[in-house]
Amino acid sequence: MKILMMMSTLIMLISMLMMILVGFISKKTEADREKSSPFECGFDPMSSSRIPFSLQFFLIAVIFLIFDVEIALLLPMISIMKISNLINYSLVIFIFIVILLIGLYHEWNQGALDWAN
Repeated sequence: MKILMMMSTLIMLISMLMMILVGFISKKTEADREKSSPFECGFDPMSSSRIPFSLQFFLIAVIFLIFDVEIALLLPMISIMKISNLINYSLVIFIFIVILLIGLYHEWNQGALDWAN
């Protein structure tokens, strides 16, 4: 138990020493503030953040995330299908894909996929 305490203390001290050394060695200055700020897709990070943003890009991003998560859920279903009851599991996958297609049709009908607007 005593060895475990000594090892954990030593690890903590080495970690703290490394963090302090990196803080002293780094060349970060006040002039590097703009350079180290995140690049936001062509927006100037030092200007006002209240500029118009295209809602179409936001909708496409949300649709992509929704369908990406659904595909991530669909891929394990394929590998599980090999070891489970084929008929019952095929019905579940069919219902899942039908829900995906209904969602895609709804987005298409609402005009979220139409770039002409």
